[in-house]
Amino acid sequence: MKTRKLGTSGLEVSALGMGCMGLSFGLGQAAEIQHGIDVIRAAVERGITFFDTAQAYGPYTNEELVGQALAPFRDQVIIATKFGFALDATGAITGTDSRPENIRAVAEASLKRLRTDHIDLFYQHRVDPNVPIEDVAGTLKDLIQEGKVRHYGLSEAGADTIRKAHAVHPVAAVQNQYSIWTREPEAEVLPLCEELGIGFVPWGPLGTGFLTGTIDTNSKFDASTDLRANFPRFSQENIKANMPVVDMLRAMAKQKNATPVQIALAWLLAQGPSIVPIPGMDKVEYIDDNLKSVELELTTADLQEIDRQLSGIQVQGERLDAGLLSMSE
Repeated sequence: MKTRKLGTSGLEVSALGMGCMGLSFGLGQAAEIQHGIDVIRAAVERGITFFDTAQAYGPYTNEELVGQALAPFRDQVIIATKFGFALDATGAITGTDSRPENIRAVAEASLKRLRTDHIDLFYQHRVDPNVPIEDVAGTLKDLIQEGKVRHYGLSEAGADTIRKAHAVHPVAAVQNQYSIWTREPEAEVLPLCEELGIGFVPWGPLGTGFLTGTIDTNSKFDASTDLRANFPRFSQENIKANMPVVDMLRAMAKQKNATPVQIALAWLLAQGPSIVPIPGMDKVEYIDDNLKSVELELTTADLQEIDRQLSGIQVQGERLDAGLLSMSE
């Protein structure tokens, strides 16, 4: 397995990470525990060393699954988890909470669920408008000095926030949504990460499933278990309007004897040496499909052709629901 360094943080991980959320939460019914364990361990066996979870996934159940699955391999892997959402007694997200005392409480609880004595990478899940980012970064700096956290990162953060946080303590990685049909980070965030030596971890690298080519206007999303039911981009009207993106991927995949998934991930990997996508993989066959992207090289001509075709496609629909968007600055 090829590896990549997340900026200048010293954190080295497999070129492709594993987003674990979908095994427990957010994209349909949760998988059986043993199935989840088997899939995560299959990823380890294939050389993946970077695993992404969060307190809010489940909530809590995804961290427990990841902790159980990775316990035998703890010294071989990098575990990333997140804090920053306010959860009520039922576990429902009610807003943000990055007060220093809450960050510390989440860290202690996550350490127990993950069955470890340190968190390799601790992200702020969403920027909290009520807590100065300098206070957040200062708390993470303290946790790093105490050995409970090794590195810290930001998720869905804008350039100004990243720069302010980095001034307090170096940010190891930024995790924003980025894919061939969601390219907002290219304007400010990616150039800033390159300037400051920060790694970039795209979430949703396969368009939360759309870029796999398995979703069409007949696809149904259960609002009680699937976040995409509320994403404007996944309305029937917008799915139909955005199919040219998938058609482009299919055509390129045919030329390359690959799959649309492999083209989408290879495109991301080609955008910079410190970019490490974390596709969700809830079946072993998906892992095997995704990993082939690491060896797939897109030429300059290929990348230019993708850009040319994308320039003629107007992607329809916001990428998230308004509630999540409001937390992303």
